[in-house]
Amino acid sequence: MNRTLRLAQQEDADELLGRSPLAALVGMLLDQQIPMERAFAGPRTIADRLGRDDLDAREIAACPPEEFEAVLAAKPAVHRFPAAMAKRVQQLCQYLVEHYDGDAEALWRDADTGADLLKRVNALPGFGKQKAQILVALLGKRLGVTPQGWREAAGAYGEEGSYRSVADITGPESLARVRATKQEAKRGRS
Repeated sequence: MNRTLRLAQQEDADELLGRSPLAALVGMLLDQQIPMERAFAGPRTIADRLGRDDLDAREIAACPPEEFEAVLAAKPAVHRFPAAMAKRVQQLCQYLVEHYDGDAEALWRDADTGADLLKRVNALPGFGKQKAQILVALLGKRLGVTPQGWREAAGAYGEEGSYRSVADITGPESLARVRATKQEAKRGRS
């Protein structure tokens, strides 16, 4: 995997997201209750604080919980809820170690269909249906992971030309369009 992503809107963080399947998964997991750019910058911050150039599922899974929590809680905190998110990131990494030998890319590498891919992603700790569909869309639209039926599995997030989620962001202009779409949707629910 070596693609260009513009989710963190920071060159070094986006570079890591584009080459590291685990970083992309962790960024997606962190993307809740904080600005999207901050969430997707989180994997770079975690890697830097661990003194690494990438994230390693085995290392994170094996880290004592209080030590890993301190990594996320150091100022500035990686997330608004560093303790809870440290636990979720470790659970994600433990799952990847148990089910995919620590290889995050194996999650999608041999998925036969979009439905299979969605099922695999939905089984990840911290990924509900919506987050799983958004990740399937991100994989298909930005990372070239396109098993048969991936757009259908991603639901509305897989639609070509949409501006609904991180899967549709290619730079500042599309980020603004995604934000506008989300604001419009919120107004419609009010």
